[in-house]
Amino acid sequence: MLSIQSPLPQDLPSFFLLLCLVGFFLVLGELLTRKFNVNPLVVRKVLHLSMGVVIFFIPDYFHSNFYPALTALLFGGIGALSLRSGLLRSLHGDPTAKSDDGKAVISYGPVLFPLVFLLMVLALWDGHIWILQTSMLVMGVGDAMAALVGTAFGGTHIEQMTRSPKTIAGSLAMFVSSLLIISVSLFVFQGSFIGGLIGKPLWELLALALLLALLATAVEALLSYGLDNLFIPVSIAYVLYLIEVNRMVTLEGFLAGGLFALLLALFSIKVKFLQNSGATATFLLGTTIFGIGGLVWTVPLLTFYFLSSILSKLGHKRKAKFDLVFEKGSQRDAGQVYANGGVAWIMMVIYSLTGDPYIFFSYLGTLAAVQADTWATEIGTMWPNPKARLITTLREVPVGTSGGVSIPGTSASFVGSLFICASAVFMNVSWINRVGILQSLLIIGIAGLFASLVDSFFGATFQAQYYDPIREKVTERTHSFAPDGSKVKNELIKGYHFVNNDLVNTLCAISGSAVAYFVVQNLAAF
Repeated sequence: MLSIQSPLPQDLPSFFLLLCLVGFFLVLGELLTRKFNVNPLVVRKVLHLSMGVVIFFIPDYFHSNFYPALTALLFGGIGALSLRSGLLRSLHGDPTAKSDDGKAVISYGPVLFPLVFLLMVLALWDGHIWILQTSMLVMGVGDAMAALVGTAFGGTHIEQMTRSPKTIAGSLAMFVSSLLIISVSLFVFQGSFIGGLIGKPLWELLALALLLALLATAVEALLSYGLDNLFIPVSIAYVLYLIEVNRMVTLEGFLAGGLFALLLALFSIKVKFLQNSGATATFLLGTTIFGIGGLVWTVPLLTFYFLSSILSKLGHKRKAKFDLVFEKGSQRDAGQVYANGGVAWIMMVIYSLTGDPYIFFSYLGTLAAVQADTWATEIGTMWPNPKARLITTLREVPVGTSGGVSIPGTSASFVGSLFICASAVFMNVSWINRVGILQSLLIIGIAGLFASLVDSFFGATFQAQYYDPIREKVTERTHSFAPDGSKVKNELIKGYHFVNNDLVNTLCAISGSAVAYFVVQNLAAF
Protein backbone atom coordinates (compact mmCIF):
# COMPACT_ATOMS: atom_id res chain seq x y z
CA MET A 1 0.00 0.00 0.00
CA LEU A 2 1.33 3.44 -0.94
CA SER A 3 1.71 5.88 1.95
CA ILE A 4 3.35 9.24 2.57
CA GLN A 5 4.60 10.21 6.01
CA SER A 6 4.64 13.64 7.63
CA PRO A 7 7.74 15.81 7.07
CA LEU A 8 10.16 15.96 9.98
CA PRO A 9 12.29 19.06 10.76
CA GLN A 10 15.42 17.00 11.37
CA ASP A 11 15.29 15.81 7.73
CA LEU A 12 15.59 19.32 6.26
CA PRO A 13 19.43 19.47 6.23
CA SER A 14 19.61 16.09 4.45
CA PHE A 15 16.96 17.29 1.98
CA PHE A 16 18.92 20.39 1.01
CA LEU A 17 22.13 18.36 0.78
CA LEU A 18 20.40 15.86 -1.54
CA LEU A 19 19.09 18.66 -3.77
CA CYS A 20 22.56 20.19 -4.02
CA LEU A 21 24.15 16.83 -4.77
CA VAL A 22 21.72 15.92 -7.56
CA GLY A 23 21.91 19.48 -8.95
CA PHE A 24 25.71 19.22 -9.02
CA PHE A 25 25.51 15.97 -11.00
CA LEU A 26 23.17 17.57 -13.54
CA VAL A 27 25.36 20.67 -14.01
CA LEU A 28 28.48 18.53 -14.31
CA GLY A 29 26.79 16.33 -16.89
CA GLU A 30 25.82 19.34 -19.03
CA LEU A 31 29.34 20.76 -18.85
CA LEU A 32 30.88 17.46 -19.94
CA THR A 33 28.38 17.12 -22.77
CA ARG A 34 28.29 20.65 -24.14
CA LYS A 35 31.72 22.08 -23.33
CA PHE A 36 33.95 19.02 -23.54
CA ASN A 37 31.96 17.05 -26.15
CA VAL A 38 31.83 13.89 -24.05
CA ASN A 39 29.46 11.26 -25.46
CA PRO A 40 25.99 12.00 -23.96
CA LEU A 41 25.37 8.26 -23.52
CA VAL A 42 28.50 7.86 -21.41
CA VAL A 43 27.65 10.94 -19.32
CA ARG A 44 24.07 9.77 -18.81
CA LYS A 45 25.13 6.31 -17.68
CA VAL A 46 27.76 7.68 -15.29
CA LEU A 47 25.07 9.92 -13.78
CA HIS A 48 22.79 6.90 -13.71
CA LEU A 49 25.35 4.86 -11.78
CA SER A 50 26.09 7.71 -9.37
CA MET A 51 22.44 8.27 -8.56
CA GLY A 52 21.95 4.55 -7.94
CA VAL A 53 24.67 4.71 -5.28
CA VAL A 54 23.24 7.92 -3.78
CA ILE A 55 19.76 6.40 -3.51
CA PHE A 56 21.18 3.35 -1.74
CA PHE A 57 22.30 5.57 1.15
CA ILE A 58 19.25 7.88 1.27
CA PRO A 59 17.36 5.83 3.94
CA ASP A 60 20.31 6.28 6.31
CA TYR A 61 19.84 10.08 6.30
CA PHE A 62 16.04 10.45 6.41
CA HIS A 63 13.60 9.49 9.15
CA SER A 64 10.50 10.04 7.01
CA ASN A 65 9.79 9.31 3.34
CA PHE A 66 8.33 12.78 2.74
CA TYR A 67 11.46 14.54 1.51
CA PRO A 68 12.79 11.64 -0.57
CA ALA A 69 9.38 11.53 -2.27
CA LEU A 70 9.43 15.30 -2.80
CA THR A 71 12.93 15.05 -4.30
CA ALA A 72 11.72 12.37 -6.71
CA LEU A 73 8.79 14.58 -7.76
CA LEU A 74 11.03 17.61 -8.33
CA PHE A 75 13.58 15.84 -10.48
CA GLY A 76 10.91 13.83 -12.26
CA GLY A 77 9.39 17.15 -13.29
CA ILE A 78 12.79 18.43 -14.43
CA GLY A 79 13.30 15.27 -16.46
CA ALA A 80 9.86 15.61 -18.10
CA LEU A 81 10.52 19.29 -18.91
CA SER A 82 13.89 18.39 -20.41
CA LEU A 83 12.34 15.60 -22.45
CA ARG A 84 9.87 18.07 -23.94
CA SER A 85 12.28 20.98 -24.49
CA GLY A 86 15.63 19.23 -24.98
CA LEU A 87 17.12 21.45 -22.28
CA LEU A 88 19.38 18.86 -20.67
CA ARG A 89 21.22 17.01 -23.41
CA SER A 90 23.11 14.86 -20.91
CA LEU A 91 19.83 13.30 -19.76
CA HIS A 92 18.08 12.49 -23.01
CA GLY A 93 20.80 12.60 -25.64
CA ASP A 94 21.15 14.78 -28.71
CA PRO A 95 17.65 15.51 -30.11
CA THR A 96 19.13 15.87 -33.60
CA ALA A 97 20.75 12.42 -33.55
CA LYS A 98 19.05 9.65 -35.52
CA SER A 99 19.24 5.88 -35.35
CA ASP A 100 19.68 3.60 -38.34
CA ASP A 101 15.91 3.50 -38.95
CA GLY A 102 15.66 7.30 -38.91
CA LYS A 103 14.15 7.67 -35.44
CA ALA A 104 15.42 10.11 -32.83
CA VAL A 105 17.85 8.68 -30.28
CA ILE A 106 16.16 9.55 -27.00
CA SER A 107 15.74 8.02 -23.55
CA TYR A 108 12.78 8.25 -21.19
CA GLY A 109 14.96 6.91 -18.39
CA PRO A 110 15.53 10.28 -16.66
CA VAL A 111 11.75 10.55 -16.20
CA LEU A 112 11.20 6.93 -15.21
CA PHE A 113 14.17 6.84 -12.82
CA PRO A 114 12.69 9.34 -10.31
CA LEU A 115 9.20 7.95 -10.94
CA VAL A 116 10.13 4.42 -9.92
CA PHE A 117 12.08 5.77 -6.94
CA LEU A 118 8.93 7.64 -5.88
CA LEU A 119 6.86 4.45 -6.10
CA MET A 120 9.45 2.51 -4.12
CA VAL A 121 9.59 5.18 -1.42
CA LEU A 122 5.81 5.22 -1.04
CA ALA A 123 5.44 1.42 -1.08
CA LEU A 124 8.51 0.08 0.73
CA TRP A 125 9.67 2.71 3.21
CA ASP A 126 7.78 1.09 6.09
CA GLY A 127 9.44 -2.24 6.83
CA HIS A 128 11.01 -3.02 3.46
CA ILE A 129 13.66 -0.35 2.93
CA TRP A 130 16.30 -2.97 2.15
CA ILE A 131 14.25 -4.09 -0.86
CA LEU A 132 14.13 -0.47 -2.08
CA GLN A 133 17.90 -0.12 -1.67
CA THR A 134 18.72 -3.40 -3.39
CA SER A 135 16.41 -2.99 -6.39
CA MET A 136 17.40 0.64 -7.06
CA LEU A 137 21.12 -0.15 -6.76
CA VAL A 138 20.80 -2.99 -9.28
CA MET A 139 19.06 -0.66 -11.69
CA GLY A 140 21.49 2.20 -11.14
CA VAL A 141 24.72 0.21 -11.36
CA GLY A 142 23.77 -2.82 -13.47
CA ASP A 143 21.98 -0.96 -16.24
CA ALA A 144 24.79 1.60 -16.44
CA MET A 145 27.45 -1.11 -16.62
CA ALA A 146 25.55 -2.88 -19.40
CA ALA A 147 25.53 0.29 -21.54
CA LEU A 148 29.10 1.34 -20.76
CA VAL A 149 30.63 -2.11 -21.34
CA GLY A 150 28.49 -2.68 -24.43
CA THR A 151 29.56 0.68 -25.87
CA ALA A 152 33.25 0.28 -24.98
CA PHE A 153 33.76 -3.29 -26.16
CA GLY A 154 30.98 -3.72 -28.70
CA GLY A 155 31.22 -7.30 -29.82
CA THR A 156 28.48 -9.62 -30.95
CA HIS A 157 24.95 -8.23 -30.98
CA ILE A 158 22.10 -10.38 -29.73
CA GLU A 159 19.94 -11.07 -32.76
CA GLN A 160 16.13 -10.77 -32.80
CA MET A 161 15.98 -8.97 -29.47
CA THR A 162 15.15 -5.24 -29.66
CA ARG A 163 15.40 -2.30 -32.05
CA SER A 164 18.21 -0.92 -29.90
CA PRO A 165 21.11 -3.33 -30.39
CA LYS A 166 22.14 -5.21 -27.25
CA THR A 167 25.51 -6.92 -27.03
CA ILE A 168 26.55 -10.11 -25.31
CA ALA A 169 29.27 -8.17 -23.47
CA GLY A 170 26.75 -5.62 -22.16
CA SER A 171 24.32 -8.30 -21.00
CA LEU A 172 27.14 -10.19 -19.31
CA ALA A 173 28.16 -7.00 -17.47
CA MET A 174 24.55 -6.52 -16.38
CA PHE A 175 24.33 -10.08 -15.11
CA VAL A 176 27.61 -10.08 -13.18
CA SER A 177 27.04 -6.69 -11.52
CA SER A 178 23.44 -7.60 -10.62
CA LEU A 179 24.49 -10.96 -9.20
CA LEU A 180 27.16 -9.34 -7.01
CA ILE A 181 24.85 -6.60 -5.72
CA ILE A 182 21.95 -8.93 -4.92
CA SER A 183 24.19 -11.58 -3.33
CA VAL A 184 25.87 -9.05 -1.04
CA SER A 185 22.51 -7.43 -0.19
CA LEU A 186 20.90 -10.74 0.77
CA PHE A 187 23.87 -11.45 3.04
CA VAL A 188 24.17 -7.95 4.60
CA PHE A 189 20.44 -7.38 5.13
CA GLN A 190 19.62 -10.76 6.72
CA GLY A 191 18.76 -8.95 9.95
CA SER A 192 16.05 -7.00 8.07
CA PHE A 193 14.19 -10.08 6.81
CA ILE A 194 10.68 -10.36 8.27
CA GLY A 195 9.07 -13.27 6.42
CA GLY A 196 9.84 -15.95 3.86
CA LEU A 197 13.60 -15.36 3.70
CA ILE A 198 14.28 -15.80 7.41
CA GLY A 199 16.51 -18.76 8.20
CA LYS A 200 17.09 -19.80 4.59
CA PRO A 201 20.42 -21.53 3.92
CA LEU A 202 23.13 -19.66 2.08
CA TRP A 203 22.85 -21.75 -1.08
CA GLU A 204 19.16 -20.88 -1.47
CA LEU A 205 19.88 -17.17 -1.07
CA LEU A 206 22.64 -17.41 -3.68
CA ALA A 207 20.28 -19.30 -5.99
CA LEU A 208 17.72 -16.51 -5.54
CA ALA A 209 20.40 -13.92 -6.32
CA LEU A 210 21.29 -15.87 -9.47
CA LEU A 211 17.66 -16.04 -10.63
CA LEU A 212 17.01 -12.35 -9.89
CA ALA A 213 20.18 -11.40 -11.79
CA LEU A 214 18.93 -13.41 -14.78
CA LEU A 215 15.55 -11.67 -14.56
CA ALA A 216 17.16 -8.22 -14.40
CA THR A 217 19.42 -9.07 -17.35
CA ALA A 218 16.46 -10.30 -19.38
CA VAL A 219 14.50 -7.11 -18.67
CA GLU A 220 17.47 -4.95 -19.65
CA ALA A 221 17.99 -6.91 -22.86
CA LEU A 222 14.33 -6.70 -23.91
CA LEU A 223 13.58 -3.05 -23.23
CA SER A 224 14.77 0.11 -24.93
CA TYR A 225 14.28 3.88 -24.63
CA GLY A 226 14.91 3.81 -20.88
CA LEU A 227 11.91 1.62 -20.03
CA ASP A 228 14.24 -0.76 -18.20
CA ASN A 229 14.71 2.01 -15.59
CA LEU A 230 11.16 1.29 -14.49
CA PHE A 231 10.89 -2.46 -14.89
CA ILE A 232 14.26 -3.63 -13.52
CA PRO A 233 13.70 -2.35 -9.96
CA VAL A 234 9.98 -3.16 -10.05
CA SER A 235 10.63 -6.79 -11.02
CA ILE A 236 13.27 -7.31 -8.32
CA ALA A 237 11.25 -5.56 -5.62
CA TYR A 238 8.09 -7.46 -6.57
CA VAL A 239 9.76 -10.87 -6.16
CA LEU A 240 11.52 -10.02 -2.90
CA TYR A 241 8.36 -8.45 -1.47
CA LEU A 242 6.18 -11.45 -2.33
CA ILE A 243 8.59 -13.98 -0.87
CA GLU A 244 8.78 -11.89 2.29
CA VAL A 245 5.06 -11.24 2.87
CA ASN A 246 3.01 -13.79 0.87
CA ARG A 247 2.96 -17.15 2.65
CA MET A 248 1.62 -18.86 -0.48
CA VAL A 249 4.88 -18.05 -2.29
CA THR A 250 7.86 -20.08 -1.11
CA LEU A 251 11.47 -19.51 -2.01
CA GLU A 252 11.85 -23.14 -3.08
CA GLY A 253 8.77 -22.96 -5.31
CA PHE A 254 9.90 -19.74 -6.91
CA LEU A 255 13.36 -21.13 -7.66
CA ALA A 256 11.85 -24.29 -9.18
CA GLY A 257 9.50 -22.19 -11.33
CA GLY A 258 12.34 -20.01 -12.54
CA LEU A 259 14.42 -23.03 -13.50
CA PHE A 260 11.51 -24.57 -15.41
CA ALA A 261 10.82 -21.27 -17.20
CA LEU A 262 14.49 -21.03 -18.24
CA LEU A 263 14.49 -24.59 -19.61
CA LEU A 264 11.23 -23.91 -21.46
CA ALA A 265 12.69 -20.77 -23.04
CA LEU A 266 15.82 -22.63 -24.19
CA PHE A 267 13.68 -25.50 -25.53
CA SER A 268 11.51 -23.02 -27.45
CA ILE A 269 14.55 -21.58 -29.21
CA LYS A 270 15.86 -25.05 -30.01
CA VAL A 271 12.63 -26.20 -31.67
CA LYS A 272 12.05 -22.75 -33.24
CA PHE A 273 8.79 -22.03 -31.46
CA LEU A 274 10.16 -18.63 -30.41
CA GLN A 275 12.70 -16.04 -31.48
CA ASN A 276 15.30 -14.80 -28.99
CA SER A 277 13.08 -11.94 -27.82
CA GLY A 278 10.08 -14.27 -27.51
CA ALA A 279 12.07 -16.79 -25.48
CA THR A 280 13.35 -14.05 -23.18
CA ALA A 281 9.83 -12.74 -22.63
CA THR A 282 8.63 -16.30 -22.00
CA PHE A 283 11.32 -16.74 -19.35
CA LEU A 284 10.09 -13.63 -17.55
CA LEU A 285 6.42 -14.56 -17.84
CA GLY A 286 7.03 -18.19 -16.95
CA THR A 287 9.10 -17.38 -13.88
CA THR A 288 6.26 -15.26 -12.53
CA ILE A 289 3.46 -17.72 -13.26
CA PHE A 290 5.32 -20.98 -12.58
CA GLY A 291 7.21 -19.68 -9.54
CA ILE A 292 4.29 -17.90 -7.88
CA GLY A 293 1.18 -19.72 -9.10
CA GLY A 294 2.46 -23.28 -8.95
CA LEU A 295 0.93 -26.12 -10.95
CA VAL A 296 -2.62 -24.76 -10.71
CA TRP A 297 -1.66 -21.72 -12.78
CA THR A 298 1.10 -23.43 -14.78
CA VAL A 299 -0.88 -26.25 -16.41
CA PRO A 300 -3.42 -24.01 -18.24
CA LEU A 301 -0.59 -21.83 -19.56
CA LEU A 302 1.37 -24.85 -20.78
CA THR A 303 -1.80 -26.19 -22.38
CA PHE A 304 -2.06 -23.04 -24.46
CA TYR A 305 1.66 -22.88 -25.15
CA PHE A 306 2.17 -26.43 -26.40
CA LEU A 307 -1.14 -26.93 -28.22
CA SER A 308 -0.96 -23.58 -30.02
CA SER A 309 2.76 -23.86 -30.81
CA ILE A 310 2.37 -27.37 -32.24
CA LEU A 311 -0.70 -26.32 -34.21
CA SER A 312 1.24 -23.39 -35.67
CA LYS A 313 3.82 -25.84 -36.99
CA LEU A 314 1.32 -28.28 -38.51
CA GLY A 315 0.18 -27.96 -42.09
CA HIS A 316 3.19 -25.81 -42.88
CA LYS A 317 3.06 -26.43 -46.63
CA ARG A 318 -0.66 -25.75 -46.84
CA LYS A 319 -0.30 -22.51 -44.88
CA ALA A 320 2.77 -21.34 -46.81
CA LYS A 321 0.64 -19.30 -49.20
CA PHE A 322 -0.51 -17.17 -46.24
CA ASP A 323 3.01 -16.37 -44.99
CA LEU A 324 3.06 -13.10 -46.92
CA VAL A 325 -0.42 -12.14 -45.72
CA PHE A 326 0.13 -12.40 -41.98
CA GLU A 327 2.29 -9.82 -40.28
CA LYS A 328 4.49 -12.40 -38.54
CA GLY A 329 5.39 -16.06 -38.95
CA SER A 330 4.93 -19.04 -36.65
CA GLN A 331 8.14 -18.31 -34.71
CA ARG A 332 6.83 -15.88 -32.09
CA ASP A 333 8.70 -12.76 -30.94
CA ALA A 334 8.38 -10.80 -27.68
CA GLY A 335 5.50 -8.71 -29.03
CA GLN A 336 3.46 -11.84 -29.70
CA VAL A 337 4.29 -13.26 -26.27
CA TYR A 338 3.12 -10.01 -24.64
CA ALA A 339 -0.03 -9.95 -26.79
CA ASN A 340 -0.90 -13.59 -26.04
CA GLY A 341 0.34 -13.89 -22.47
CA GLY A 342 0.65 -10.35 -21.15
CA VAL A 343 -2.87 -10.14 -19.73
CA ALA A 344 -2.45 -13.56 -18.07
CA TRP A 345 0.81 -12.25 -16.62
CA ILE A 346 -0.98 -9.22 -15.18
CA MET A 347 -3.74 -11.43 -13.74
CA MET A 348 -1.12 -13.48 -11.91
CA VAL A 349 0.45 -10.33 -10.46
CA ILE A 350 -2.95 -9.00 -9.35
CA TYR A 351 -3.84 -12.30 -7.71
CA SER A 352 -0.50 -12.51 -5.91
CA LEU A 353 -1.15 -9.09 -4.35
CA THR A 354 -4.90 -9.40 -3.65
CA GLY A 355 -5.75 -13.12 -3.37
CA ASP A 356 -9.03 -12.58 -5.28
CA PRO A 357 -10.14 -16.09 -6.46
CA TYR A 358 -12.21 -14.65 -9.33
CA ILE A 359 -8.96 -13.52 -10.92
CA PHE A 360 -8.25 -17.18 -11.69
CA PHE A 361 -11.28 -17.30 -13.97
CA SER A 362 -10.11 -14.07 -15.58
CA TYR A 363 -6.77 -15.81 -16.12
CA LEU A 364 -8.46 -18.80 -17.75
CA GLY A 365 -10.58 -16.43 -19.83
CA THR A 366 -7.59 -14.62 -21.31
CA LEU A 367 -5.80 -17.90 -22.09
CA ALA A 368 -9.00 -19.21 -23.69
CA ALA A 369 -9.19 -16.02 -25.76
CA VAL A 370 -5.70 -16.31 -27.25
CA GLN A 371 -6.11 -20.06 -27.69
CA ALA A 372 -9.41 -19.49 -29.51
CA ASP A 373 -7.85 -16.86 -31.77
CA THR A 374 -4.86 -19.07 -32.57
CA TRP A 375 -6.98 -22.15 -33.27
CA ALA A 376 -9.44 -20.18 -35.41
CA THR A 377 -6.59 -18.87 -37.57
CA GLU A 378 -4.59 -22.09 -37.79
CA ILE A 379 -7.46 -24.51 -38.42
CA GLY A 380 -9.31 -22.01 -40.57
CA THR A 381 -6.35 -21.79 -42.95
CA MET A 382 -5.56 -25.51 -42.85
CA TRP A 383 -9.11 -26.69 -43.53
CA PRO A 384 -9.63 -28.16 -47.05
CA ASN A 385 -11.38 -25.71 -49.39
CA PRO A 386 -12.19 -23.21 -46.64
CA LYS A 387 -14.68 -20.40 -47.12
CA ALA A 388 -14.47 -17.23 -45.06
CA ARG A 389 -16.77 -14.25 -44.67
CA LEU A 390 -16.02 -10.80 -43.32
CA ILE A 391 -17.53 -10.51 -39.85
CA THR A 392 -18.92 -7.01 -40.46
CA THR A 393 -20.64 -7.51 -43.85
CA LEU A 394 -20.69 -11.32 -44.26
CA ARG A 395 -19.36 -10.98 -47.80
CA GLU A 396 -17.00 -13.73 -48.91
CA VAL A 397 -13.32 -12.91 -48.58
CA PRO A 398 -10.08 -14.85 -49.17
CA VAL A 399 -9.07 -17.08 -46.26
CA GLY A 400 -6.47 -15.32 -44.11
CA THR A 401 -8.08 -11.89 -44.54
CA SER A 402 -8.14 -9.87 -41.30
CA GLY A 403 -11.68 -10.01 -39.96
CA GLY A 404 -12.63 -13.10 -41.92
CA VAL A 405 -14.48 -15.90 -40.10
CA SER A 406 -15.33 -19.43 -41.14
CA ILE A 407 -17.36 -22.30 -39.68
CA PRO A 408 -14.28 -24.53 -39.11
CA GLY A 409 -12.31 -21.66 -37.58
CA THR A 410 -15.14 -20.50 -35.31
CA SER A 411 -15.84 -24.05 -34.16
CA ALA A 412 -12.16 -24.57 -33.45
CA SER A 413 -12.07 -21.41 -31.33
CA PHE A 414 -14.76 -22.78 -29.00
CA VAL A 415 -13.12 -26.21 -28.76
CA GLY A 416 -9.73 -24.65 -28.07
CA SER A 417 -11.24 -22.61 -25.23
CA LEU A 418 -12.68 -25.75 -23.65
CA PHE A 419 -9.20 -27.30 -23.53
CA ILE A 420 -8.01 -24.40 -21.35
CA CYS A 421 -10.75 -24.91 -18.79
CA ALA A 422 -10.41 -28.69 -19.00
CA SER A 423 -6.77 -28.39 -17.95
CA ALA A 424 -7.88 -26.56 -14.79
CA VAL A 425 -10.55 -29.21 -14.19
CA PHE A 426 -7.85 -31.86 -14.53
CA MET A 427 -5.88 -30.10 -11.78
CA ASN A 428 -8.94 -30.31 -9.52
CA VAL A 429 -8.91 -26.58 -8.81
CA SER A 430 -11.18 -25.86 -5.84
CA TRP A 431 -12.54 -22.65 -7.40
CA ILE A 432 -13.71 -24.62 -10.47
CA ASN A 433 -15.51 -27.12 -8.23
CA ARG A 434 -17.28 -24.34 -6.33
CA VAL A 435 -18.65 -22.76 -9.50
CA GLY A 436 -19.37 -26.14 -11.09
CA ILE A 437 -17.43 -28.01 -13.77
CA LEU A 438 -20.08 -27.72 -16.49
CA GLN A 439 -20.73 -24.06 -15.71
CA SER A 440 -17.00 -23.30 -15.74
CA LEU A 441 -16.53 -25.04 -19.10
CA LEU A 442 -19.38 -23.03 -20.61
CA ILE A 443 -18.15 -19.74 -19.16
CA ILE A 444 -14.58 -20.16 -20.38
CA GLY A 445 -15.70 -21.62 -23.72
CA ILE A 446 -18.03 -18.71 -24.39
CA ALA A 447 -15.43 -16.20 -23.19
CA GLY A 448 -12.91 -17.58 -25.68
CA LEU A 449 -15.42 -17.70 -28.52
CA PHE A 450 -16.59 -14.13 -27.82
CA ALA A 451 -12.98 -12.91 -27.68
CA SER A 452 -12.13 -14.52 -31.03
CA LEU A 453 -15.09 -12.68 -32.59
CA VAL A 454 -13.85 -9.44 -31.00
CA ASP A 455 -10.47 -10.13 -32.60
CA SER A 456 -12.14 -10.62 -35.99
CA PHE A 457 -14.18 -7.42 -35.58
CA PHE A 458 -11.12 -5.28 -34.87
CA GLY A 459 -9.27 -7.07 -37.65
CA ALA A 460 -12.03 -6.11 -40.09
CA THR A 461 -12.39 -2.50 -38.97
CA PHE A 462 -9.35 -0.95 -37.31
CA GLN A 463 -6.38 -3.23 -38.00
CA ALA A 464 -3.93 -1.88 -40.54
CA GLN A 465 -3.99 -3.57 -43.94
CA TYR A 466 -1.59 -2.74 -46.75
CA TYR A 467 -1.32 -3.30 -50.46
CA ASP A 468 1.80 -5.16 -51.53
CA PRO A 469 2.74 -3.81 -55.01
CA ILE A 470 5.34 -6.54 -55.55
CA ARG A 471 2.94 -9.48 -55.21
CA GLU A 472 -0.24 -7.48 -55.86
CA LYS A 473 -2.11 -8.65 -52.76
CA VAL A 474 -3.45 -7.30 -49.46
CA THR A 475 -1.21 -7.96 -46.47
CA GLU A 476 -0.67 -7.05 -42.80
CA ARG A 477 3.00 -6.32 -43.47
CA THR A 478 4.20 -2.74 -43.67
CA HIS A 479 7.03 -3.53 -46.13
CA SER A 480 7.81 -6.03 -48.86
CA PHE A 481 10.99 -7.08 -50.58
CA ALA A 482 11.51 -6.80 -54.33
CA PRO A 483 13.25 -9.60 -56.28
CA ASP A 484 16.50 -7.62 -56.11
CA GLY A 485 16.31 -7.56 -52.29
CA SER A 486 15.35 -3.90 -51.95
CA LYS A 487 12.79 -2.94 -49.31
CA VAL A 488 9.50 -1.52 -50.59
CA LYS A 489 6.99 0.32 -48.40
CA ASN A 490 3.45 -1.03 -48.71
CA GLU A 491 0.50 1.35 -49.06
CA LEU A 492 -2.00 1.60 -46.19
CA ILE A 493 -5.44 0.89 -47.64
CA LYS A 494 -7.47 0.24 -44.50
CA GLY A 495 -7.33 0.77 -40.76
CA TYR A 496 -4.69 2.64 -38.76
CA HIS A 497 -0.91 2.23 -38.79
CA PHE A 498 -0.66 1.74 -35.02
CA VAL A 499 -3.32 -1.01 -34.91
CA ASN A 500 -1.22 -4.05 -35.76
CA ASN A 501 -1.88 -7.73 -35.13
CA ASP A 502 -0.27 -7.67 -31.67
CA LEU A 503 -2.56 -4.87 -30.51
CA VAL A 504 -5.64 -6.68 -31.85
CA ASN A 505 -4.54 -9.87 -30.07
CA THR A 506 -4.13 -7.90 -26.85
CA LEU A 507 -7.67 -6.53 -27.15
CA CYS A 508 -8.86 -10.09 -27.76
CA ALA A 509 -7.07 -11.28 -24.60
CA ILE A 510 -8.56 -8.44 -22.52
CA SER A 511 -12.09 -9.15 -23.73
CA GLY A 512 -11.87 -12.86 -22.85
CA SER A 513 -10.49 -12.02 -19.42
CA ALA A 514 -13.22 -9.43 -18.73
CA VAL A 515 -16.08 -11.70 -19.83
CA ALA A 516 -14.94 -14.62 -17.66
CA TYR A 517 -14.36 -12.42 -14.62
CA PHE A 518 -17.68 -10.58 -14.65
CA VAL A 519 -19.79 -13.63 -15.49
CA VAL A 520 -18.31 -15.69 -12.66
CA GLN A 521 -18.54 -12.78 -10.24
CA ASN A 522 -22.23 -12.23 -11.08
CA LEU A 523 -22.96 -15.95 -10.75
CA ALA A 524 -21.42 -15.94 -7.29
CA ALA A 525 -23.62 -13.00 -6.30
CA PHE A 526 -26.77 -15.06 -6.89
